[in-house]
Amino acid sequence: MRRLREAKQAVNSRLACYALPAMTDAPVPKPWIEAIHAYVPGKSAGADGKKLIKLSANENPLGTSPAALAAASQAAIPSLYPDPGSTALREAIGALHGIDPALIVMGAGSDELLNLAAQGYAGPGDEVIYVRYGFSVYDIAARRCGATPVVTPDADYGTDVDALLAMVTERTRVVFIANPNNPTGSYLPKGEVARLHAALPTSTLLVLDQAYSEYIAPEDDDGALALAQAHENVLVTRTFSKIYGLAGERIGWATGAPGLVATLNRIRLPFNASSTGQAMALAALGDQAFVESTRLHNAAERAHFAERIAALGNHGLRPLPSEANFVMVLFEGALSAEAAYEGLMQAGYIVRWLPGQGLPQGLRITIGTREQMDAIADALTEMADKAR
Repeated sequence: MRRLREAKQAVNSRLACYALPAMTDAPVPKPWIEAIHAYVPGKSAGADGKKLIKLSANENPLGTSPAALAAASQAAIPSLYPDPGSTALREAIGALHGIDPALIVMGAGSDELLNLAAQGYAGPGDEVIYVRYGFSVYDIAARRCGATPVVTPDADYGTDVDALLAMVTERTRVVFIANPNNPTGSYLPKGEVARLHAALPTSTLLVLDQAYSEYIAPEDDDGALALAQAHENVLVTRTFSKIYGLAGERIGWATGAPGLVATLNRIRLPFNASSTGQAMALAALGDQAFVESTRLHNAAERAHFAERIAALGNHGLRPLPSEANFVMVLFEGALSAEAAYEGLMQAGYIVRWLPGQGLPQGLRITIGTREQMDAIADALTEMADKAR
């Protein structure tokens, strides 16, 4: 009997070596997911719930093309799935930009496509590069797939090509560049974009995020679409959320070499572009007069607003040069960005304060109507005078 007990104890001892770890109370996320700081959208109301004039999300102050609004009522039957390939919309995009529709992939806004680019080409042990003060989704996209985000130094809040290239290693898999950049509005000219691409390894994917590209004058095109057609490692993303005024429909697109498009199509969500969104985007593409009027409105009001803020230079306010539909205003004097943010809310306006992106000294202010921009400039002038 004693020998039987000893034999059982020996067997149990050996089995203990293979015991499963103790069960936790709940599922545990991967450590790289826990490191993500969730995206914080621009607010539309004050802390008390009061609705404010929203100039925090870079939406089109002119609204949406009447043609797109009319198309919404004629969209497909809601009970049926949308065209999974967004065929008509891709053909229209291709016709407008001179791109083979087979080399276009649709996304739920360009945000989905940015995440898919990182997911398709980077993972644990790899590096994803973006510029300091770049779009916050880049950090999320890198961490979401387990890659290491690498932040490169800026050049007065813009992209420094040489500083970026100095950070490239054999582990660099993806480089994100927003052009124009969000949230600073800076712009990398065509020659610098080409120089950056030429110096990158061919195994590194260069993602050129052109969410605000339609605000650029045609003669100042950065050459991104041409690069994407000529090389295997360039992906360009665009959106209908900004100048087309379709932020609520979440329609974006990307183009690149056949291999890049195939990768994104493998991992994108099925039916990721709604029937209504496809119909409205298709109609919006056909109304280029609305696009041009928006671009001209933005250019005029942005210049007017920047001039008014520059006049407050002796108060420590500085507008960064912008090629987008917003202006980043730096507060380098007695009036702080936080105080100005709170003061503008009291005046009925909500703008974007970004301490979480390392910009506690700045406010990103969407370009609205002349009346709205003058009201903000007046309020900032009054606050700056009182703070001296």
